[in-house]
Amino acid sequence: MTVAENEVIIQVQDLTGGYGDTVILKDITFDVHRGEVFIILGGSGCGKSTLMKYMIGLEKPFRGQVYVDGIEIIHTSEVDYKKAIRSFGVMYQHGALFGSMNLMENICLVLEEFTDLPREAMMSIAQMRLNQVGLGDAAYKMPSDLSGGMRKRAAIARAMALDPKILFLDEPSAGLDPITSAQMDELILRLSKTLNITFVIVTHELTSIFAVADRCIMLDGDARTIVAAGNPHELRENSDNRWVQQFFHRQASDGANQL
Repeated sequence: MTVAENEVIIQVQDLTGGYGDTVILKDITFDVHRGEVFIILGGSGCGKSTLMKYMIGLEKPFRGQVYVDGIEIIHTSEVDYKKAIRSFGVMYQHGALFGSMNLMENICLVLEEFTDLPREAMMSIAQMRLNQVGLGDAAYKMPSDLSGGMRKRAAIARAMALDPKILFLDEPSAGLDPITSAQMDELILRLSKTLNITFVIVTHELTSIFAVADRCIMLDGDARTIVAAGNPHELRENSDNRWVQQFFHRQASDGANQL
């Protein structure tokens, strides 16, 4: 982390949510500090991606508040929500690039929606973002011409289009081979250090968690809430929660909390 640990950029307070009458998450409260790499982890179906959707305002919880860079995004006005959007970017699990557009066009589309910059400036920014993720020579390639890892890098470049303070990444290492996954970890660390971007990452990939995380929270699908929080190395060594130990040591479950 490159800044004071006490400087909070995201606050989640007393959040409860789910679908229909089913509660998936309850009484979720935590802070994310500016400049850190923060991981949301847990087993399959525990609500990791749902929590991220609440944090970016894509869906609304049953109750609770989410503050992003000082703006409460759950109950805010459309004007303030648009202000909040400019402070963060999102990379979805499968990239969500527009297949009919090349990478340059994908990034410029974001700039066209949120700025009135001239086309030349947009293209310059798009090229800079592609350079920053190691895709400077791929600006005019189509998403279908890229490997899975390259598509995820391109999605990160697009998420960075508006120079966000925060990047939300949903399963950035999913589907990647070990070498490409390690390269993704290196990219996250480099962007965090050089651009002071705060990362909020949803994942259950242990290798990546230990490689990049400053802090994490662990969700448990049975408890439907946070069962552990802190540095993952410390949780692995010191937690007295059996489920946390099973997760971090890749131990088979007895049937409860299965991954």
